[in-house]
Amino acid sequence: MTDNTQHIDDGKAPSDSLIESPGLYPEPRKLLSENVVDVGILKTLVKRSTISVSQFDRESVLELYKLAALLEVTEIASSHPLDGKIVITAFFEASTRTRLSFESAVLRLDGKVISIPDGRTTGTAKGESLADIGEMLNAYGDLVVMRHTETDSIEQITSKLRLPLINAGNGTGEHPTQALADWYAILKWNPQLKGETAPEKRIHLGILGTPGSMRAVRSFLDMSLLFRQGIRKISIVSEMADPLGPRLENELKESGVEWQVTNDINDVLSDVDVIYMNSIAFLGDSYRTLDSRFKLHGGSKLKPGAVVLHPLARLDELSPSLDDTKHNLYFTQAHGAVFVRQALLIATLDRFDRLPKSIPISSRSGESQEAVLKHPTESA
Repeated sequence: MTDNTQHIDDGKAPSDSLIESPGLYPEPRKLLSENVVDVGILKTLVKRSTISVSQFDRESVLELYKLAALLEVTEIASSHPLDGKIVITAFFEASTRTRLSFESAVLRLDGKVISIPDGRTTGTAKGESLADIGEMLNAYGDLVVMRHTETDSIEQITSKLRLPLINAGNGTGEHPTQALADWYAILKWNPQLKGETAPEKRIHLGILGTPGSMRAVRSFLDMSLLFRQGIRKISIVSEMADPLGPRLENELKESGVEWQVTNDINDVLSDVDVIYMNSIAFLGDSYRTLDSRFKLHGGSKLKPGAVVLHPLARLDELSPSLDDTKHNLYFTQAHGAVFVRQALLIATLDRFDRLPKSIPISSRSGESQEAVLKHPTESA
């Protein structure tokens, strides 16, 4: 097999300015102990919709993270990876970070965006079906990113949609790219969790919320089980007696990871290494928040070295008094989401051949490397 390994650009990362924000900013290169991106693995994502965390295995997630880390430390815009591609961001539910993160990812790759920022401005306000909207979107772009208040919206739109769809949140269902961004931040912070981890190095993971009905929390828990070999214990902090539901409870039981449910973060706070918060739950057409038993602030008795994640937006459950501490991993979590989504977009739209030569790529498969990896500048 032809060796197409290339060398990492050791120049200043475009994202270096982000370290001016408070909190932790782990070095992305920590994820690059094996520098070469295996395109053969990522080819499984080409033209495939991303609906659920269950579609991924640990190998594909780690390869996606490797590409994301390289995108984070490489000047990419001049290579125009998504030139000629149109991404439709269809947000039928309010969003700030997710929509702008996707649109930033597309535009920084020189793709184009057409957007539905508010579902009330579409034909659904007149009673138009999502199926009909899906049929129309086939003519307008190359990929759809959709968020919707209805959990069955994915099934509705994909009954006619033939473009790849990335699920940006479907009611109380899932939010798979948020989970990808969450664990990208965790693995930059602690790369040892990528593989088999010595028992004394495994983490106690605290999850605040109700995975059975909070989509970001559900997807985070599902993604966490892909990295179970690095987890000593999972503590779910919820006001609900049964916060999981049958499927998630069975998955936890089968995982072999010790787990428990408590209704007060203070019961486990001093032992937890990673705390995942998301106190805002979307229920029907409204939002609700959780009470003080689920809040963190500068005076909380956090374990030294523990980190806090939150997909944001936050209210008073996560105090700004933690922003300037080393417990704050939530800002880098939000910033890193752009690069994870860039990697997913490049893979889904099969634009590996547009990557700059400074990003090392190869394939374990026997397919022609010239066909897979040829750069535009080499094809002239």
